[in-house]
Amino acid sequence: MTVTPAAPATPASPGTSTTPAPSASLAPLTERLAAGETYRPRTLDTLRIADKDLRLVLEGRRHLLFDGGMGTMLQAAGMAAGEVPELLNLTNPEVITRVHAAYVEAGSEVVTTNTFGANALKLGDAASVEDVFTAAVQAARAAHPRYVAADIGPIGALLRPLGTLSFDEAYALFAQQARVAEQAGADLIVIETMTDLLEVKAAVLAAKECTNLPIIATMTFEADGRTFLGTSPEIAAASLDALGVDALGINCSLGPREIRPFAQRMLAVTNKPLIVQANAGLPRVENGKTVYDITPEDYAEAVGDIIADGAGIVGGCCGTTPAYIRLLAQKLGGHKPEPRQATHPFTCTSAQKLTTLDGRRIAVIGERINPTGKKKLQAALRTGDLAYIVGQGISQQEQGADVLDVNVGLPEIDEPAMMVRACEELQGSTLLPLQIDSTNPVAIEAAVRRYPGKPIINSVNGKRESMDAVLPIAAHYGCDIVALTLDEAGIPATAEARLQIAERIVKEAARYGIGRERILVDCLVMTASTNQHQVLDILRAVELCREHLGVRTSLGVSNVSFGLPARELLNATFLAAALGAGLDAAIMNPGSDRYMDVVRSFRVLNAEDEGSAAFIERYAGAPDPYKAADGRAEASLTGGSGNAMAAPATMNAAAASTTGGSVAEPGASSADVSDTVRHLIITGRKGDMPAATRTALQKCEPMKLINECFIPALDEVGDRFDRGAFFLPQLMASAEAARAGFDTIRAVMPASELGDKGGIALATVKGDIHDIGKNIVRMLLENYGYAVFDLGRDVDPHAILDAVRERDLKLVGLSALMTTTVANMEETIELLHREAPEVKIIVGGAVLTPEYAEQIGADFYAKDAAATARIVEDVLKE
Repeated sequence: MTVTPAAPATPASPGTSTTPAPSASLAPLTERLAAGETYRPRTLDTLRIADKDLRLVLEGRRHLLFDGGMGTMLQAAGMAAGEVPELLNLTNPEVITRVHAAYVEAGSEVVTTNTFGANALKLGDAASVEDVFTAAVQAARAAHPRYVAADIGPIGALLRPLGTLSFDEAYALFAQQARVAEQAGADLIVIETMTDLLEVKAAVLAAKECTNLPIIATMTFEADGRTFLGTSPEIAAASLDALGVDALGINCSLGPREIRPFAQRMLAVTNKPLIVQANAGLPRVENGKTVYDITPEDYAEAVGDIIADGAGIVGGCCGTTPAYIRLLAQKLGGHKPEPRQATHPFTCTSAQKLTTLDGRRIAVIGERINPTGKKKLQAALRTGDLAYIVGQGISQQEQGADVLDVNVGLPEIDEPAMMVRACEELQGSTLLPLQIDSTNPVAIEAAVRRYPGKPIINSVNGKRESMDAVLPIAAHYGCDIVALTLDEAGIPATAEARLQIAERIVKEAARYGIGRERILVDCLVMTASTNQHQVLDILRAVELCREHLGVRTSLGVSNVSFGLPARELLNATFLAAALGAGLDAAIMNPGSDRYMDVVRSFRVLNAEDEGSAAFIERYAGAPDPYKAADGRAEASLTGGSGNAMAAPATMNAAAASTTGGSVAEPGASSADVSDTVRHLIITGRKGDMPAATRTALQKCEPMKLINECFIPALDEVGDRFDRGAFFLPQLMASAEAARAGFDTIRAVMPASELGDKGGIALATVKGDIHDIGKNIVRMLLENYGYAVFDLGRDVDPHAILDAVRERDLKLVGLSALMTTTVANMEETIELLHREAPEVKIIVGGAVLTPEYAEQIGADFYAKDAAATARIVEDVLKE
């Protein structure tokens, strides 16, 4: 659908930047459809494309050459350290045009406007977004390029749940930029250097809904192949492709040889044109100037390999100049890309995890977050107890779920609002993709609009009303769908009739641009107690859908046993039969050992568990439950979840979490309550921490609890972060859980007995207005119990020295994101070492390396927030 652009915002007065108000609507698309608007899928035919050659680029049949670094060129032209580049569009447009002209002369077909940081939040009172974008497009046009790309960079603030900025506020900021860019005459929109999948989604939706311009979106990755929030190249590509961008890829952070493997991973999961704009290597200081370590010749050779792999759009980022672009133009001369038309498997993603169903691999969709028949969950939803819901999600993740089904529908609650809250909390605590389960289109849209990744919608069915309501949402927001084989006539009795409904939904979905690789057909399990003769037909329907439609399938397993005894026995038997018939995704309770035994066993039989390694690790040496002498076998036959073959839980709390519990039972030992608290910290369950801590304090001395439980748990979290098992959201959730426990202890213990862990001053150096990294470090250290004095951004060196003296601090953390402000960081370090030699200085930021940090005299380099916390602990405990 090309959503009709919203009315332009009222322009701000010259010289001011008015922060736009977020939309009050949870589900704007559903509202507009209800008002009678016809949905039109977004295709190249619905866009305003400058000419036929640009269309060929977007079809993957022509190369396109972008420009290189803007900051590098402005620095060479004499831009002062700390000067805001975007304001030069107003104060010195001629220098901007000269930079653009140099790239055009070198062969760039596209120049990117000097608007990377031109959002209302960053510009503040310095200028309006409208004035900056208008002047920037004019300066670009004056260089006579073939195309002008409006550049939109990150906002510069963290979105919830990590930060305080809401999705709707982010969307409003991006929408303001997108509208002005089109009005000013840009040919396309480039959303670049993104690290947060939710933030890039807000930007893409803003561009889709407020303009008719082609959209290119890129993310930036660390050396480990993840963004700093944990998104992989595959997750980024799968999510952005489904969301409807016209080209996607990678920019910044690394050189082309380091980026190439990430580009290859993107190419493996998308057919969209791939863009790569690498840095000229890593920066270093020579004679007081920032230089990069890759020559134009080496850069062009490395990018040539990426072009050969299949990239269609190339250019440069930090450190690149017209000399680099000139050689790329020669490399592209006469080369023509081939459109990629590979068939890709079904995928769904969170921001950190991708689940793939390729016809061999199977998935478990955890069903426990559904209030039907669950009194505790119903009570939690009525009282807004999100900690219980998070506990359900975490426990299912631990038990082996691959996806979490989320249903919060109760008649007496505000389902759309609760769905948004529940999904946000789950995204901050678990890694798993979510399946949004509702019959309310407003609740569905509210959740998927604000979801970072590619979710599943559960569900759409063959009724015209259902398809008209749900398929536009899935198409617009890039979602997968569960297609139920029922229609106005109900649920058919035969496999063939189920197939016919599934085929109808698949054809209708195709009209909206939703391919078969985004569909899970659910042939609807009927209970054997009343529909016994249909059970085998259900399994045959699964086989028919896979064979004739080429789709993946799902089933709600437990329905088959309703009204019968020994339900787990019957369910497990049906599950095994369904997997044998080709079932791809079972909606089930992963807390049932019996069900998971079937799943793990089948993964050996279908060769998903390579070498049976996971099966052997779990079951080697374990007793057979049907030969056990302690009565467990009998319990499992009658519906109990105990299973002697299942590996024992590592912590008592893990077992408690099966039902969402978290606090140790009355009379539990001190070891039990300590294990509970430790598990809550590791899993980031801050809502349950106060009660668990109070229980633990009845058994343990406060300092013993801190030293033997809190600190080891945080160490374990740090280790998991370093291993790539946890990412920044999980790290921060664990830190917040620990802080909730610390606060509970402080409330019952005199401050003098707790002691002082010490303090640190944090600042972004003079001239640098970027502070996301610093803010993350601040939140983490505060949650670890340190006194943090945040001096803000663009801080003068003498102000930092004054703070050190005033508070008698021994440790300072400095951050810089811009290469142009590293000189100010060095100046600050020199001042502190000269005037306060006892102070140790930690530095960090995207432009820094350990070698760079050593060059400018820092005492420590921290690659991320977790590394900073370890340095602070080591320094302050001395």
